[in-house]
Amino acid sequence: MSIWWSLHLRREAASVPLARRLLLGAMDTAGVDPDISFDLSVALSEACANAVEHGGDEGSGEPPGAYRVTAYLDGERCRIEVADSGPGFPARRVVQRTAPAPALTAENGRGLGLIEQLADHVQFGNRPGHGAVVSFDKILKWREGALLRAM
Repeated sequence: MSIWWSLHLRREAASVPLARRLLLGAMDTAGVDPDISFDLSVALSEACANAVEHGGDEGSGEPPGAYRVTAYLDGERCRIEVADSGPGFPARRVVQRTAPAPALTAENGRGLGLIEQLADHVQFGNRPGHGAVVSFDKILKWREGALLRAM
């Protein structure tokens, strides 16, 4: 089974739970294990929160003040991509893919590290021209007795 969806969302805090609920609903319908669904929904929330905070208003292909979320549940894997039209990642972030962990008492800066911990594979990149892209995926597990399993 495959499920695919894409959203163009305003850079507003209220858009984050909307994307999260849509992902959770799709995974519940497909029969994905709730622990896997939770991990992916937290990672998605962090990526969306970064787009809202750092996404910028200029860009190529995105409406002003917007960002895009795309999710694919395909076979045994879920892949999520969040793209914005902000300044993008510093070059060292794109190459390294990991940053030193901020102090536990830091008020921000932990989101990208959390995404790396919750997903199986993560990529941080910059869109040609302007904008950042965070994409991550995770191998799916299924609820006991799920009717819709990967084919």
